[in-house]
Amino acid sequence: MAVLNSIRQRSVFLIVIIALALFSFVLADVIRNGGMVSQKSQNTIATINGEDIDREQFARQVESLQRNMGQNATTAQVVNQVWEMNVRRTLMQEQFEELGIRVEEAQVKEMMRRELANNPNFTNEAGVFDEAKLREYVATLRSTSPQAYQQWLDFETSLAETAREQIYLNLVRAGVGATLLEGEQAYRFTNDNVDMEFVHIPYTTVEDSQVEISKDEIRDYVKAHPGQFKTEATRDIQYVLYEETASVEDEAEVKNELLGLLNDKVEFNAATNTSDTVEGFATTRNWETLVNERSDEKFQDRFVFKNQLPVDHADSLFNLNEGEVYGPFKFNGSYRLARVVETAQIPDSAKARHILVSWQGSPVGGQVTRSKEQAQQLADSLANVVKGNKDKFAELASEFSADASNKEDAGQLGWFGPGAMVPPFNDFVFNNNEGSIGVVETQFGYHVIHIQEQTEKEKAVKLATVSRAIQPSEKTSNELFAEVTKFELGAKDGNFADLAKEGGKEVRPVKEIKQLEENIPGIGAQRRIVQWAFEEEVEVGDIRRFEVPSGYVVAQVTGLNKGGLKSAEAASATVIPILQKQKKAEIIKSEISGSDLQAIAQKQGVQVNTANAVNRNSPTLPGVGSEPKVVGAAFGLESGETSSPLEGEKGVFVVKVLQKNDAPQMESYRPYAAREASARRITVNTEVFQALKESAEIEDNRARFY
Repeated sequence: MAVLNSIRQRSVFLIVIIALALFSFVLADVIRNGGMVSQKSQNTIATINGEDIDREQFARQVESLQRNMGQNATTAQVVNQVWEMNVRRTLMQEQFEELGIRVEEAQVKEMMRRELANNPNFTNEAGVFDEAKLREYVATLRSTSPQAYQQWLDFETSLAETAREQIYLNLVRAGVGATLLEGEQAYRFTNDNVDMEFVHIPYTTVEDSQVEISKDEIRDYVKAHPGQFKTEATRDIQYVLYEETASVEDEAEVKNELLGLLNDKVEFNAATNTSDTVEGFATTRNWETLVNERSDEKFQDRFVFKNQLPVDHADSLFNLNEGEVYGPFKFNGSYRLARVVETAQIPDSAKARHILVSWQGSPVGGQVTRSKEQAQQLADSLANVVKGNKDKFAELASEFSADASNKEDAGQLGWFGPGAMVPPFNDFVFNNNEGSIGVVETQFGYHVIHIQEQTEKEKAVKLATVSRAIQPSEKTSNELFAEVTKFELGAKDGNFADLAKEGGKEVRPVKEIKQLEENIPGIGAQRRIVQWAFEEEVEVGDIRRFEVPSGYVVAQVTGLNKGGLKSAEAASATVIPILQKQKKAEIIKSEISGSDLQAIAQKQGVQVNTANAVNRNSPTLPGVGSEPKVVGAAFGLESGETSSPLEGEKGVFVVKVLQKNDAPQMESYRPYAAREASARRITVNTEVFQALKESAEIEDNRARFY
């Protein structure tokens, strides 16, 4: 009872304590989720000068660009490109609004006319852009494909934005110029020159061991040059790669499987309760069916020459008779059985031209209304004409060919080898003689073909090849997984490097990985590893296993580097050579006395060199290279005057000016000023955007989502 009474007496105090505890719990959650507007943070990819970029809209743009760029572009590359596009659009929009830049509908239509002028879908029979066809096309998109129609609207919007951007950039260019004084300076830098003698004492004459660089000196240099050493947050990791490769037993199993296909064998057919004879690869006449059913690669119905065969096996394959088999042999990560099914004498390349006659509905039919039968009749008619007069070919190609890539070039296809064209086209060109004219049908239409030239015919072979990839078996994969798991668990309690060494694995360190990077040296694009290394709860020493295309990676975080100025350790590779130069320069300078170049050169064990007609635009000294500081100092001396020791890029110099050659005065420096202005205007596009970007307030949240 005494306890309950005590609690009642302190009830107000307890309520306050509980309320504070609840508040701190909620506050911690708010902080963890990025503030009171956590819902906003979850839906905002970036904030640029106060304008939010919506995550869903950004994701749609990424998806669309990924489709356009195909598999060659990684997600990170696409994300970065969309990011730059959005940053540019937002910053430019601000400038447009501030300056009141607008574009009229007529301007957009004119840009569209220029953009689509050569598109056959929007030109009439005279080859002139037809706005009615464009309206019809857009109306069709709107009624049949909402997605394609939206892409068209985006295209129109981008044209309008491009027009506004051009107006803005033109305004900036109009304000970029060069004064007559700057023109004169450019003239002087190019045409004034000096003749001089110089002594060059290289920094290498002082041993590195003679100069010591402390960490404090490195830190002082970094603090004195903060712009050169600003860095964003980075991570250091080390990793071990376990590659999933086939064992010797796996290889032998694949090889034996191919050997089992070689000869006829008897198999029991459960459906008919009888024994059937299954033809082997060496005896079957249906080699194409067997290859397509039993091989990882489909049958290729084409002839190949000796130089197109695997180098290590070319002689053996090329000398087979029809019906003979070679293998199994290893090539390109697989075991193969190859059988020569046909030999022939054919040219290794040919030159041809064609007229492609399409029909309504064919892949390149476009606005054509003729039927397939009409297309064939037209092709036959054209062939008859050119057989009678080959000089007509160019004219007919220009008028009738649907192949826009070469119709205006007499239908020329140039030189090509066997297999470069679709099979019917290829067969006509390489199975007929030079000068032949004929008609063949392909999926693109009817081709009127003229074989113009062929090389000398030589032996070629057609191979039926059964290929089986050499891959790790399930047993091998399971054993590798067990080995990786054992290492992962052991490394969490032991020394990562020591355990890797015991297992015969190489530990690969990777320094200063940035938050939005994806490539890790040695294993390529591995965005997931980078994301993990930047997770808030990850600490130095943490380990995780990742699956990669070639097997497994076990990674360990070895450093968490905050953004700001680089540490002495991180900056040492850059700073130490600079400070070494400075200290070596002081040592060399202290050993130089007087102004007699011959005496200085003799004491330092070097020679006196001569440089004639050196100018400030190309400050190159013979035998040394570019030395702008030294040449600039020489222009500050009078003829006959000798400099004090000068600290250059590659050593310490003492210079004596023999003669200063000033270019004659010009009546006007306007041409040089105009040239300078033109050079500056070329860089406006990139420099304006860079300047806007550097001055903007940008909150980048990409790493949360990608």
